Amino acid sequence: MQIVAGIDTGTQSTKVLCYDADQKKVVASVSAPHAMISREDGTREQEAIWFLDAIRSCFAQIDPKLRKQITAVGVSAQQHGFVPVGSKGEVLAPVKLWCDTATSQECDILIDRLGGEDRVFSLIDNQILVGYTAPKVLHLKRHNKEAYDKLEHILLPHDYINFYLTGVYSAEAGDASGTAFFDVKRQVWSEDVLSALDDKRSLLSTLPPLVRAGEACGRVTKKAAKELGIPEGIPVSSGCGDNMAAALGTGCVKPGSLTMSMGTSGTLFGYSTSTVSDKKGRLAAFCSSSGGYLPLLCTMNCTITTESIRSLFGYDVKKLDELALKAPIGCEGVTMLPFFNGERVPNLPHGKGVLAGFDLSNMKVENIARAALESSIYAMKGGLDAFGELGFEPKHLVLTGGGAKSAIWRKIASDALQLPLSVPSIVESAAFGAALQALWTDSSQSIEEVAAKHVQFDEEKGCEPSEENREGYEKAYERYQGYVQAMTPLFR
Repeated sequence: MQIVAGIDTGTQSTKVLCYDADQKKVVASVSAPHAMISREDGTREQEAIWFLDAIRSCFAQIDPKLRKQITAVGVSAQQHGFVPVGSKGEVLAPVKLWCDTATSQECDILIDRLGGEDRVFSLIDNQILVGYTAPKVLHLKRHNKEAYDKLEHILLPHDYINFYLTGVYSAEAGDASGTAFFDVKRQVWSEDVLSALDDKRSLLSTLPPLVRAGEACGRVTKKAAKELGIPEGIPVSSGCGDNMAAALGTGCVKPGSLTMSMGTSGTLFGYSTSTVSDKKGRLAAFCSSSGGYLPLLCTMNCTITTESIRSLFGYDVKKLDELALKAPIGCEGVTMLPFFNGERVPNLPHGKGVLAGFDLSNMKVENIARAALESSIYAMKGGLDAFGELGFEPKHLVLTGGGAKSAIWRKIASDALQLPLSVPSIVESAAFGAALQALWTDSSQSIEEVAAKHVQFDEEKGCEPSEENREGYEKAYERYQGYVQAMTPLFR
C-alpha cells in the first residue's frame, strides 16, 4: 500500500488529503480553518503560525495507523504571500497575502525604479502587480524597518511549510514565478528587481535555492514527524503554489490542457512547453510545477462574490442557485462588477463591487443572484480571449474549486466560454495535486503517466456548450466589458 499526503494551505483553510495510489482512492480528507486580518487600506494578512497550527490540527484528525503508512508528502499553498524569516527561523511579521492591495504604491515605486513597464517585462516576462511578492518586500522595508533589518530569508507560504517539515530552505520555479523577482525564461532570481528593492544589500542571499520539479526538497524531520504522527525521513516533494498544484490535480500537464479554478480567487491556466507572454498583462507567464510553463489569468474575486451576495440576503448556496435559475441569461440587463477585493486583471487595486443596470422592472433578487454567478465567469472570459490571441487554443475545459459544485455555475461557464467542460472526481484539486507531486517524486514514473493513471472525472457533472445560448452570453459579456471600461478611471 502506497499512501501519499497532500497539504494545501489556502486563504480560508488548510486541507490534508491522503491518497492510496494502489487503490486509486482518497482514504482521508480533513480541513482546519484560518482567520484573516483585514483593514480598510487593503491589508489582508495572516500569521504564519496559523498555517502550522492548522496543519497539526488536520493530521490530528487522521487515524494514527493511516498516518504511519504515509510514504511521501507534497505541499501546496496560496501564491505570492511573503513570509519574512529571521536567522533562527523565526517569522518577523504577519504574512501579507495574495489578496493584499495595500502595496499598490510600492508597485509604482518599483516600476519607476526599473525604468517602466516595458523594461520590467523584459526582465521577468511579467508585470509587477499588486498582490505579487516583490511589492510586499518593499512594503516591509518602508513600513517595518525593525523587521526588515532582521530579514534573512524571503519565503513563500509553501516554502515556509516545507521548511517546517524538513528544516531546509528551498523554492521551486512554479511558485517562484509569481514573486515578480523571478526571471521566468531563464528560471533564475532577477538580480535587477532585487536591486530595485534594496540597492544597499544583496537580497539574493535571502532567497532559497531552487529545487527541480520532480525532486524532493528534503525529508521529514524528527520534530515534524512527532508533531504530525507521520514517519520520520520520508521525502517531501518540491511543493508548489496552489494553482500549480491544481494543474497537477486536474491533469493539466500536457500541451493544450486548460483548467479553470473557482475558489476565493478565480484562475484560468493552461500547460505549455514554452513561455506564453502577454504584454497586455492579462496572463501571467508562470512556470508550471511539472517542468513546463503555466500561462495563467488570476482574478481576485470568484466565490467571494457569491459568498458576499449570500451573506447580504441571508441565503445558503442552494437558495442562491435556485434564485439564479429563475433569471434569464444576462439578468435582464443587471450587471455586476465583482471587484470586492480590488482587482488584479484588469489592474484595478482600488476597485469596488458594482451592481449596475437597474430599472423598475429588472430590480429583482434573482437577477442579482445570477449576476453574481455570471460576473465571475465574464472576468475569466477575458483570459480565454487572451489565450486565443497568443496562439493557445483549448478544445476542452476542466473546472475545479468550490464553484464547480454548482450545476448552474458549471452550465454558465460552459455556455459563456463555449467549451465542453469536465469536473474531476476528486474535488480538492490542489491538495490532490500536492499528493500526486509527492507520488511522482517517490516513483520512477513521469508526471504525465502519474496524471493519466490517477486523475479521473465525474461523468455526471460534465457539460456541453449550448449554441442557442451563445448570443445571449456574448451580448451580456459585451455589456459587462462596457461597464468595466466606464468604471476603470474611478478604480485606478
